Amino acid sequence: MMSHFKKRSLAMSVVAAATAGILALSGCSSETGGSNNSGDAGASAITVFNGATGAISENWNPFSPTMLQPTQGVIYEPLYYYNLAAESEPKSLLATAFSWNADGTELTITNREGVKWNDGEPLTSKDVAFTFNMIHDNPALNTSGLNATATATDDKTTVLKFATSSFMQEPQILGNQAIVPEHIWSKIADPTTTINENPVGTGAYKVKSFNAQSYVLEKNPTYWEAGKPEIDTVQYISLATADAASAALIAGKVDWMSSFLPNLKEMISTQKNLSYVNTPVMTTSLFTCSDAALGCKGPQTDVAVRQAIFAAMDRTQLNKLAGGDFAAPASPTLLLPERDKKWIANPSDVEVPQTSDVAKATGILEAAGYAKGSDGIYAKDGQRVSLTVQVVAGWSDYISAVQVLTSQLKEAGIELKSVQLSYNEWSGNQTKGTFELTLDSIGLGASDNPYYTYQPRFNSSTTAKVGEDASTGGNYARYQNKIVDAELAKAAATSDEAAQKASYAAIQKEVVRDLPYIPIYVNSTLSEFNTDRATGWPTNDNKYAFPASWKSWDNGIVLKSLTPAGK
Repeated sequence: MMSHFKKRSLAMSVVAAATAGILALSGCSSETGGSNNSGDAGASAITVFNGATGAISENWNPFSPTMLQPTQGVIYEPLYYYNLAAESEPKSLLATAFSWNADGTELTITNREGVKWNDGEPLTSKDVAFTFNMIHDNPALNTSGLNATATATDDKTTVLKFATSSFMQEPQILGNQAIVPEHIWSKIADPTTTINENPVGTGAYKVKSFNAQSYVLEKNPTYWEAGKPEIDTVQYISLATADAASAALIAGKVDWMSSFLPNLKEMISTQKNLSYVNTPVMTTSLFTCSDAALGCKGPQTDVAVRQAIFAAMDRTQLNKLAGGDFAAPASPTLLLPERDKKWIANPSDVEVPQTSDVAKATGILEAAGYAKGSDGIYAKDGQRVSLTVQVVAGWSDYISAVQVLTSQLKEAGIELKSVQLSYNEWSGNQTKGTFELTLDSIGLGASDNPYYTYQPRFNSSTTAKVGEDASTGGNYARYQNKIVDAELAKAAATSDEAAQKASYAAIQKEVVRDLPYIPIYVNSTLSEFNTDRATGWPTNDNKYAFPASWKSWDNGIVLKSLTPAGK
């Protein structure tokens, strides 16, 4: 799962974009999708916008970082599905059972019988073993650090053997890995570069057609789940701009999209065929380059400054002025208060303060030896508490948040300046640690176990000196803490929830005090639906999947849960 890369749309102007949206869609393939005629009497069809703008490049390789998003979940499936929108047990897909040996060095998986690849060949445990061995044997594919080899002990049983205790690899193996057919992939010379034309998967849909503006998936007639899917074809489209999506939604040209629309509630109230769901799961935070020993420079390397910033924020105001009033309270533990409450050890750490406490912020600074200058800004040893935060140009909600923060922090004697950068420059600075503050969000892990939030962001092994790349999705704050490292190692070596909770409690005590990532709020993830052609979309009361149209794995769950409208 990616951490800092957010497939987010900008705040959109619905009225101004209306004409552009309709014109952009008119150039898409009319084979199927939306209100277009699929060519089959009585056939059902929907259109999805998952954020694609400009020309689409064909790539159905489930191991490629540039794959087309429906590759994972819609065409290829994992063994289990992990719903990160709610606390839930893994849902059985291509496997029906799994078990570990006592020391976490052997994982036995039972695959589902009766599953066929979309070319008619049966899926067996040999395909499962082949998939994991191919990953193990190809370092370029092994982005998860899989340290296991696999054996098919019979047609329905696969055994993975690990070099060390590996309980924490479970969700990556079971829920975040597409299973591929041995009879196809054993003949592919280089699995890292193929675009995998005509993909053979087990998913509910297969490829029908492709062009640079759109592609169409049609239902897999041999799909293993009886009666699924019910929607015949799904068209994924590209638009000239993200702003065009809102107009397309209103015009009835798009059935599913995920975009931040600040006026969404008003729009829904006048469009009875539209609905939406909000799944706030990404904690918007100020990432700090925190450790001077690793080369970080600036006032934010002092924990007192980070604590003062934390106390000075008025998060209610930030939500109203920048978050569209859709954001939810964050936790200083960086876990999700609603979903992860059982893992938060200290009740006072479930949620961050929602209003500012300027007196507390200034008290923290003064106790640490800072004095307010004639300009109203605190300073120590000749260094003013003046900080620069980087933000991506065009991310309008984040730009608004920085403007509000600038005013709020000034009240506490802290100067905040901002710089807007291209995504690539912003991301490069973050990866190399060449920043003081950066506005970003804590993304989803492989499961809701706190290990997948804490391991990449707080472990010393996932960071690097300033100027060197931190590991992808890793510890951009350059945070080092021996207590945290030791407790993460303990949590990784056990499947005992009580023992893990004890380790996470120790970790939370350290990070809540040190605040290398300063949480603001859990930002909205808004998904919008047109109910004219399909029903059964996730709702705020039934988040059976993470409903973002850009989300791999969940995409497949949502599409096969839909029913043609009126049926």
